Amino acid sequence: MERKGIVTFAGNPLTLVGNEVKVGDRAPEFTALDKDLTEVKLSDFAGKVKVISVTPSLDTPVCDLQARKFNEEAGTLGDGVSVINISMDLPFAIARFCTSAGIEKIRTLSDHRDASFGHAYGVLIKELRLLARSIFVIDPSDVIRYMEVVSEIADQPDYGKALAEAGKL
Repeated sequence: MERKGIVTFAGNPLTLVGNEVKVGDRAPEFTALDKDLTEVKLSDFAGKVKVISVTPSLDTPVCDLQARKFNEEAGTLGDGVSVINISMDLPFAIARFCTSAGIEKIRTLSDHRDASFGHAYGVLIKELRLLARSIFVIDPSDVIRYMEVVSEIADQPDYGKALAEAGKL
């Protein structure tokens, strides 16, 4: 499934590939890689609130800021909340980034192998093979309770709304 014009880069429309999800939908399963090449699935976070921060590439200033912001906030959300950052970056680049940026409170995952997350959540950018900047908040029963797909991928998401929704759950 393809959707055109949902997101732009420098004002130019892009195409999202994958299944469109909405608030109230059951969160689709996905498989990604941890920075040590271990497979990680949504089901590995069963029974917890999941805040999934999606970034195109951690090597860009806005993505760097987004990962740092969620890393900073992760400690205030409590043990019942897992904060995950997912990108198309290679696991080795993710490991390097986390070490240099002091990212220790969030799980950082790579979707580079199969684009499993990108296809399952409809945020894979066809033209760039990157993920569209977005946030998904998923409740302990794996229902999507909040989502934002940022219309201009170079812009920041609304951190406050996502964190407030996670705090309610």
